[in-house]
Amino acid sequence: MSKRADELNAELGKVHLMGVGGVGVSAVARLMLDYGLSVSGSDAKDLPVMDGLRERGARIHVGYAPENLGDADTVVISSIIKPGNPEYDEAVRRGLRILHRSQGLEATMRGHDRVVAIAGTHGKTTTTSLTAHMLKSVGAVPSFAVGANIPSLGTNAELGNGGYFVAEADESDASFLNYRPDVIIVTNVEADHLDHYGTAEAVHQAFVDFAQLLPEDGLLICCADDPGANELAHKMRQSRSDLRVQTYGFSDHADRRLSDARALDNGRFAATIEWGSGQEHILNLAVPGQHNLLNAAAALSVGIDAGVDVDDALEALAGFTGAARRFEFKGEADGVRVYDDYAHHPTEVTAALKAGRVMAGEGKLHVLFQPHLFSRTKEFYRQFASALSLADTVTLLEIYPAREEPIEGVASELIAERVEVPAHVFAPEAAVAHVVENAEPGDVIMTVGAGDVTYLGGRLLDALS
Repeated sequence: MSKRADELNAELGKVHLMGVGGVGVSAVARLMLDYGLSVSGSDAKDLPVMDGLRERGARIHVGYAPENLGDADTVVISSIIKPGNPEYDEAVRRGLRILHRSQGLEATMRGHDRVVAIAGTHGKTTTTSLTAHMLKSVGAVPSFAVGANIPSLGTNAELGNGGYFVAEADESDASFLNYRPDVIIVTNVEADHLDHYGTAEAVHQAFVDFAQLLPEDGLLICCADDPGANELAHKMRQSRSDLRVQTYGFSDHADRRLSDARALDNGRFAATIEWGSGQEHILNLAVPGQHNLLNAAAALSVGIDAGVDVDDALEALAGFTGAARRFEFKGEADGVRVYDDYAHHPTEVTAALKAGRVMAGEGKLHVLFQPHLFSRTKEFYRQFASALSLADTVTLLEIYPAREEPIEGVASELIAERVEVPAHVFAPEAAVAHVVENAEPGDVIMTVGAGDVTYLGGRLLDALS
């Protein structure tokens, strides 16, 4: 990679990353540090990830100010950085090269023999984590960039000396079209991020455009159980005869077929997976849920394409313990287990709560949910209510706005009043007290959402104690 490091340094020079505390931009920063580039960065808050970057030699600032740019040649920005930010405006004034986070990541991908990009409305973080973990466990030494920290790998991004680069490809703003993949996994395609796309049709077209980026003899791996992903596989088989298209899932027509999904007595989850003539194996995972069996089947397909021995790949997948905020076990107190999940779309919430229901067994499932974005809540409040009705009790926080301004008439009550089990909306402290009051030994509590609800896991455990 030394030649590529020299090329990258000549291309980008000194790099300043704005929003460096975010998981996506921090991944780019880590990779650029691995390449030996001079790196600086800034964010509005001093987040834990920034300490690790400082230890690696990056010059990190809290707060945005023009002088933070120093003598940077290139600026990398996240999607939330807009005109009016003093550093962004200064970079424009100086005429510096400005790259979106995805463009910065794409620059670190070049020079690898095989780029694996993993996309989907949901499941892409776990699938990317499983794929990177599998390849690293079998000695393939991949480079990777994931939208969450992977405990088994100790980081969310790393430059390896193997030929593979495994990357989570974010569709939220269509920035995944900046990549040049050799292999694509699509876990599912559903209407989401309509604040960017406008229509469900535009979302589906973006995935078609993404698949079209594959070169001749590229590999497209799609989930046959998801109508959107399955339709994408069908379209690409018709329009690109030069591609290899594979499907996986519980559907009878899947190329890699899963069956007999089951929870084992030791807390693990398993299914039979078969393909071709006579290839039948057991997929045995430490992470719960049918959706994770699907994610692992996708990762296994990459391993097989990479020439990894099937038994070695299965053993590696069996050792995966999860990604941060993906049904992450936070602890147990007074006989109550607390889990945290990033789910913020109705399909994700349904999958997370189904897994929570299995973990609860004879106990009750209590969910503390924080809707993410006013636009998403407006679009999906009925579906969220249906998904949350899988719990025994539901406690909601107010909507986490992220980048959005409020929409009149859109609030968490839209969901709460349609949930079919007891549901209430509270401020954070009152929400914690309410959940703890209802929880009994043997029960499971889940904090669910893409906002700051994740920080309530520790408070729940303290209150239970």
